[in-house]
Amino acid sequence: MGNMIKVGMADLKVCKSPDALTTLGLGSCVGVALYDPVTKVSGLLHCMLPDSTQIRNNSNPAKFADTGIDELIRQMVALGANRNRLVAKIAGGAQMFAMSSGNESLRVGERNALAARNKLKLYNIRLLAEDCGLNYGRTVEFYSETGDYLIKAVGKPPHKI
Repeated sequence: MGNMIKVGMADLKVCKSPDALTTLGLGSCVGVALYDPVTKVSGLLHCMLPDSTQIRNNSNPAKFADTGIDELIRQMVALGANRNRLVAKIAGGAQMFAMSSGNESLRVGERNALAARNKLKLYNIRLLAEDCGLNYGRTVEFYSETGDYLIKAVGKPPHKI
């Protein structure tokens, strides 16, 4: 087993097997894991918001699903991944607060997951699995050796997708 590399909030990291990537406490944020199964180059993005075009002066591409996935792919290709082989798994996008209002701006988790799915579609990256929604936070670990995405949540058994 290699190193476990921590990815912060609004952050992204890439690695090669045998290293693994982890990010803690995905609430409404989404953890987008990309993987090249041949070179075993992996990347993990912890994005907080769906759409960078809504925000001016955005200096951090990893904060957003759209620019974060662009940057993740760029760094993975630089590390030896082939863009045409990339596959994806996503987790997070929880609805962390109970709300009776149908206020769209509050449905950040759902919108983050949707933005990630749409961006992956644009790149023709196949989404192999996801664990999104509901109302609890998740900690995730992505293993570049196997492509396993381990989801941990308080009070629930860990499971792989």
